[in-house]
Amino acid sequence: MIGRKRLSPTMRPLGRIRAYARFLAAAFAVNVKSTLEYRVNFLLQFFGMMLNNAAFAAFWVVLIARTGNVGGYGFSDVMLVWAFVSTSFGLAHIVFGNVRQLGRIIMEGGLDVYLLQPKDVWINALASKTIVSAWGDFAYGFIVLAMTTGADPERWALFVALVIPGALIFAATFAAAESLAFFIGNSSAISSALTEFMLSFSLYPEGIYGSGMRWMLYTIVPSGFVAFMPLRIFKALDWRLAPVLFLIAVAYVWLSYALFNMGLRRYESGNRMDARV
Repeated sequence: MIGRKRLSPTMRPLGRIRAYARFLAAAFAVNVKSTLEYRVNFLLQFFGMMLNNAAFAAFWVVLIARTGNVGGYGFSDVMLVWAFVSTSFGLAHIVFGNVRQLGRIIMEGGLDVYLLQPKDVWINALASKTIVSAWGDFAYGFIVLAMTTGADPERWALFVALVIPGALIFAATFAAAESLAFFIGNSSAISSALTEFMLSFSLYPEGIYGSGMRWMLYTIVPSGFVAFMPLRIFKALDWRLAPVLFLIAVAYVWLSYALFNMGLRRYESGNRMDARV
């Protein structure tokens, strides 16, 4: 029979994944071009964020020099945690720049323009912007890695493999908090609190938290999956656990996506006349 070949059920999901990968790549390229139109602003925010992160490193140099290890972490451990958190956080906001504006977009009826697009509303809305200062966070982690581990190719590859699920967990968690705007209206207070909690818990040694708090670091505020678990995998150079982290990231993404779509059924159009070019 001559005609278009029908795709098998197993090929359709793969085709959709490739299509959305191409879409994200195209959105990323457009966002980068728009960012580089204002090079001075880009450089100021890039190096400003680098200096901000460097100030934190200086604080830990002084603290550990005076007190020794903190919560079982030495200086290199603290810096590696910072590298994972900084690069994952930066990558999440480079690719999904609207992730902490989603609640405002929902409240102001700004989803209308995305509902008219052929791509998935959630992915389209999140990926339609990039955050300039996030490039400084992204680069900072690699600088720290170079200073702590040198030019070991295997460790660099493992670092990249662990940063990607960390970025997905950041994006999924923040997007879920922002999606509460469908149900409670202004969710900015909850979203801001979750952002602060997740970053604060991620940037300090795991050992300082009591057993009663650690369950939260691997559930509601998943700092453990973007900082502590990657550090353990990285130090052990255990590639077998990297896929586990990816599966955890997929679970968080799925839950965030499901919450958004549940709320989307309640969405009321803002009758916006915006257009995207």
